[in-house]
Amino acid sequence: MCRLFGLSAAPHRVHATFWLLEAPDSLAAQSRREPDGTGLGIFDGDGEPHVWKQPLAAYEDKKFAYEAKQCESATFLAHIRYASTGGLEPANTHPFRQHDRLFAHNGIIGDLPALERRLGDYRHLVDGDTDSERFFALVTKETDAHHGDVGAGIIAAARWAAEHLPVYAINLILNTPTELWALRYPDTHDLYVLQRSPGGTHGNRHLEHASAAGRIRARSGPLAHHRAVVVASERMDEDPGWHNLKAGQLLHAGPDQVVTRRTILDHPPKHPLTLDDLGAHAAASQQGQ
Repeated sequence: MCRLFGLSAAPHRVHATFWLLEAPDSLAAQSRREPDGTGLGIFDGDGEPHVWKQPLAAYEDKKFAYEAKQCESATFLAHIRYASTGGLEPANTHPFRQHDRLFAHNGIIGDLPALERRLGDYRHLVDGDTDSERFFALVTKETDAHHGDVGAGIIAAARWAAEHLPVYAINLILNTPTELWALRYPDTHDLYVLQRSPGGTHGNRHLEHASAAGRIRARSGPLAHHRAVVVASERMDEDPGWHNLKAGQLLHAGPDQVVTRRTILDHPPKHPLTLDDLGAHAAASQQGQ
């Protein structure tokens, strides 16, 4: 299953270090399916997005994923890809960038020809083969139609997909330089949220988050002194404040750390997909690694 990790320390820019893979240290770890791509997205001081991403088609690519990425931003977005659609190419590796926003997704959306027809002229934003990038383009189209309101764009795109497309899951994180949105739909996959106080539960600790599978690790010293909102596909530490978003719930972390949640879809997809509906490779990409 793809791994999502989003963090907002806005309005503060903070230094952070990311490891998108940790070297396997046991036969059990080596026996897990290897990821198909890794990526990290941030924004510089001028609000310009920067993305480091790499498909993991060879050992040299994995060296890229093992190396520490040191960066500074107010919002961060990391993704570990297990491919369901599209080959091992940079264009198919998350996060994606459109209109100075960053996006990553975990799930499967079907009937891409219908989705492309819905995109119309916005099809030109899509460089790769994935359902994720096409759905992001639909969010961009709807955001433009709603006068730049990103939340309204996500809502319109998700409601249209839930009504018209086969859907296994639409779990997403979308970042701007100072804001973060996250959607969990339906309840197929988890998507956890932590509103972290300065210093965490002990009040004096830097942030040190690591996925149980050793896929994403993040460290930030300044978060010993600043609040943060973290969204991830699994709990990243033992903080009791982690909770799962409800199915159909859209979360927004604003530039002032104010967090809002609203249920935008209170029913399952009209055309739900199950693992039995997927090919073997796609089904494997949606299961725990």
